[in-house]
Amino acid sequence: MAYVVKATWTAEPGKEPVVLDAIEKLTPVSRQEPGNRFYQAYRDPAEPSVFHLFEIYDDEEAYTAHGASTHFAEYGHGQAIPVLAKRERAFYETIG
Repeated sequence: MAYVVKATWTAEPGKEPVVLDAIEKLTPVSRQEPGNRFYQAYRDPAEPSVFHLFEIYDDEEAYTAHGASTHFAEYGHGQAIPVLAKRERAFYETIG
C-alpha cells in the first residue's frame, strides 16, 4: 500500500503569488525524493487563492522525510505556510 496525502493551502488575500512561487520551487525537488511516487499541485481558476497538493509516497516514513527536508523547510515552512489563511491535510492508504 502507498501513503497518500491531500493538502489544501489557502493563501491570505494578496499572497497568492508567494504561495504559487513556493509550490513551483517545491514541486520538482519533491518529485526527486526517495519514496515519492507522485507530487502534483493544482487549483481551480475560479478560486485562485486555494491550492491543492496531491502526493503519493511509498510509505508514511517517506512522507515524514519530505516534511523534514531542507527544501520543504525553505519553501513550505519558510515561504508558503507563513502566508496561509488555512492549511488542511488528509491522509489515506491505497487499496490493492
